[in-house]
Amino acid sequence: MKMSGKSTNAIAARVFLVFCAAVLIMSVGSVFAQERGSKTPVTRYWMSVSTEKSGFPGMPAGMPGMGGMFGGGGGDSGKRLLLQVNSPKPTPADPNATHDIPPGQNMGPTLPLVTPERERAERGEPGQRPDKFEKPKMRMVIYWGCSETVKPGQPFVIDTDKMSSADFGRVFQGRPISMQHPPSPRQGWSYADWPNKKDGKKVPQDSSLIGSHFVHGNYLPDIRFSIDSGHDFMAPVEFTSTKGSPAESFYFQWNSIPTATGYFATAMGHDQKTGTMIIWSSSEVREAGYSLMNFLSDEDVRRLIRDKVVMPPSVTQCVVPAGIFKDAQGGMIQFIAYGDELNIAYPPRPKEPIWTVKVRRKSTSMLPLMAMEDMPSGKGRRDRGRTRDRDDAPQPQPREEERPEGVTPGKIFKGIFGL
Repeated sequence: MKMSGKSTNAIAARVFLVFCAAVLIMSVGSVFAQERGSKTPVTRYWMSVSTEKSGFPGMPAGMPGMGGMFGGGGGDSGKRLLLQVNSPKPTPADPNATHDIPPGQNMGPTLPLVTPERERAERGEPGQRPDKFEKPKMRMVIYWGCSETVKPGQPFVIDTDKMSSADFGRVFQGRPISMQHPPSPRQGWSYADWPNKKDGKKVPQDSSLIGSHFVHGNYLPDIRFSIDSGHDFMAPVEFTSTKGSPAESFYFQWNSIPTATGYFATAMGHDQKTGTMIIWSSSEVREAGYSLMNFLSDEDVRRLIRDKVVMPPSVTQCVVPAGIFKDAQGGMIQFIAYGDELNIAYPPRPKEPIWTVKVRRKSTSMLPLMAMEDMPSGKGRRDRGRTRDRDDAPQPQPREEERPEGVTPGKIFKGIFGL
């Protein structure tokens, strides 16, 4: 039975939500087990620092929805910052907390940390399991490896009609990684975050985290720490050249990011004729990357490089095997550069900490499966990104309505998500 793009998109979304729910259940149980084993409850402060950049040359910076589609914090390319704090003290009647920032951050003297009243009221005791699990119906094929042609033993086929629930769970378990547990609303504890309803300003392009930071409030201990240049915002992912198409081997290269500890890429497309989701990853071993397109711990990145799942920081090019997306509409590569974490505890070991700080970092981008000269608004990039023999004479740019099907950003996303 053929499936529409919208129905397949809905199935993919359900699978992703099921996977996320399973991860959340495991992670919540793990973090509370860890906290119960601690002698003293600890105030935790997390800074999630990301750089997001569209892979479309010439795409307007304000195109909405791009970052949100791929796990980012907003719609535009740029720098992102999420601040979250948990305190073992009960929330006072008038909670007040703020993060005094260095001048180079260019966002004023301080960022207010606000307790989200609605979320705090609606959240019950964490760790509740869903009442009912329904196995979604779908078919997926998974490829892997940076190679010109499909390697033997591929693809790996997932057909939920032919799987038991146990097999389904094992398939979507993915590569084991350390669950990250950011501060979140919790009964009996205080929680606050930024951005919030009081202050949601954008992070400027020239913003830097380097310098002294001071987090304080009427339910927090004084948290003083410094961020060095090695833990600032990461440089954006810059794709320098592309060559090929969904029917051919597709080559792509990127600039090395100085503070990156590793890279990972994955691509997804939808074959409307068969109703099949097609997934590829840059891993040298089978790995779809369900849980890898986000912040990872330093140890996980090192281990995944050893396991040939994550590309080491010395690698700056990859190739998608020929033909795997030839029947897919609007194939898209998602790309992530991992950055190392900054972890601080006070007082330092061997004493029991009063507070801890984690600064975690990543830089992400996305890229359509098409050569750079065929991308929207590619004018002016032919010389820098040329990967095919072309006439040096200026070529007229087609009007929007004359571009081939699947070339414009809007059509690309329609193809992937059935919009």
